[in-house]
Amino acid sequence: MPETETLRERLIGVGVDLLEEVGAGQLGLRTITRAAGVSHGAPRRHFPTHQALLGAIAARGFADLIDQFGRIDPANAPRDRLRAMAIAYVDFACGRPEMFTLMFRHDLLEGSGENLRATTLPIFDQLTALVAEVTGAPDPAARALVLWTNLHGIATLQANRSLALIAPTADPGALVTQVLELHLA
Repeated sequence: MPETETLRERLIGVGVDLLEEVGAGQLGLRTITRAAGVSHGAPRRHFPTHQALLGAIAARGFADLIDQFGRIDPANAPRDRLRAMAIAYVDFACGRPEMFTLMFRHDLLEGSGENLRATTLPIFDQLTALVAEVTGAPDPAARALVLWTNLHGIATLQANRSLALIAPTADPGALVTQVLELHLA
């Protein structure tokens, strides 16, 4: 692998590793370069802006989330696959709250040069296809959007530890089940 690719990947990897420790809003270029053992100017060839590096880190998060979705058994019934996808989404937010936060911080990622839309649209298309299979709804995209916003709300509340403040005994898995029952009835 050429040296330029090695440095690029190393910077992304260090950023991913530091993200849960320092948080999306505090993950600075100097922090990443210091931890990677390179000069502050070294990333400029690969990442012309701080947003470009954050975008590459967020892209890694989306790739990891897609990998989790890929572990769902395609032989399962559509309703079971949809439930597994919803649980995987919330579990990702619970397990990697800062990565989850960064992935949806468009204020930090704007102008990053990463085409994150090309990554996220297939996820939404997969969700929409499952909603269509389960419900036979005439407009599955609209129903999938409402379902996703509910699931994203649960995931965000969990990632931010806000759910525990509001409802300390709430079980995110049980909430996901309730949301699915409401939207798929």
